[in-house]
Amino acid sequence: MRPLEGYSVVELGMWVAAPAAATMLADWGADVIKVEAPTGDPNRYTLKHVGQDIDSAPPFETDNRGKRGIVLDLRSQEGKDVLERLLERADVFVTNLRPGALERLGLSPDELRTRHPRLVVGTLTGYGWTGAERDRAGYDVSAFWARPGIAAMLNPAGEPPPGIRPGLGDRTAAANLVAGVLAALLRRERTGEGGVVDVSLLRSGTYANGNDLALQNFFGKRGRTRHRTEHESPLYNSYRAADDRWFWLVGLEGNRHWPGVVKALGREDLGTDERFATGKARRGHVRELIAAFDEEFAKRPLDEWAERFDAEGVWWAPVQTLAEVAADPQAEAVGAFVEQPGMGDAPPLRTVATPVAFWGVDEKPRGGAPTLGEHTDEVLRELN
Repeated sequence: MRPLEGYSVVELGMWVAAPAAATMLADWGADVIKVEAPTGDPNRYTLKHVGQDIDSAPPFETDNRGKRGIVLDLRSQEGKDVLERLLERADVFVTNLRPGALERLGLSPDELRTRHPRLVVGTLTGYGWTGAERDRAGYDVSAFWARPGIAAMLNPAGEPPPGIRPGLGDRTAAANLVAGVLAALLRRERTGEGGVVDVSLLRSGTYANGNDLALQNFFGKRGRTRHRTEHESPLYNSYRAADDRWFWLVGLEGNRHWPGVVKALGREDLGTDERFATGKARRGHVRELIAAFDEEFAKRPLDEWAERFDAEGVWWAPVQTLAEVAADPQAEAVGAFVEQPGMGDAPPLRTVATPVAFWGVDEKPRGGAPTLGEHTDEVLRELN
């Protein structure tokens, strides 16, 4: 039995964040009904938005599997009435519409809680429900990466921010929303009362950036992001092997990991060099040490370094391409990928699993993503 069997969820979401949260709940057993406008969730057309003439939408399918999909026109009273009847039966309502839009629809958390006191309302916004910018549009690039300072910390000061891969902040916030929803359901078990779970991309981003913000608040200035050739911890840095494959040393505890790295390199002379004898000394000579490492690591392919590192207990990780990740046997072993049914008549799709495994529970997706309005008639029949 999946842990959320018997729970009912209504999702009024689009793009990634709220749909991804609802997909976790669906994978874990909840009956999730996805409500879409007649034009559909814009993420259905994500590849077309960037100029590709293709009907497939793997990101949409990943974030909407296992749901039942219905179409409602919430501009009409009939559509609003149907949604209201769904919410009367639901345990959870998940949405990422902006506060003003929900208020115009009569779906603000306060209104919903008045009409449905047992309902857990999970809202995921860009900038929260309070403050002057609560109705600003917030995609993860803006509200998670840019606004909370993460993008500014990825490159040294003065350099332009790097390109940001889509959906990373959305899925972080989605996991936060799921955690809050589950906590609210636990409280309802004790009190009988539902509640409001308020997650924003901005607050999720500031939490994710907590180390640097803690230092900023304490010292009144930002930590320095350095080029790899002058990284303050050479044992916690990236390097390139002879076959042009990159890897990361993960010797965060410098004095503990230093002897193993020196032995793996076959450079015991570095261990007796007074410039590198202590963590403080190495910090003062990072450029020289990184240059020495670069020279040595360029002499062997990564597979040989991997054997040497593992033999000496050196902590490290390869910098993998997406193709390598997709074929990584350890990723396969931990269940990082699943095969889900295709949408409509499409073939099955191999995609990512949700990040939590429940031992002894079947993790296979119970269905693909719904085609637009696929289950409208079925769900309406259930309401009669």
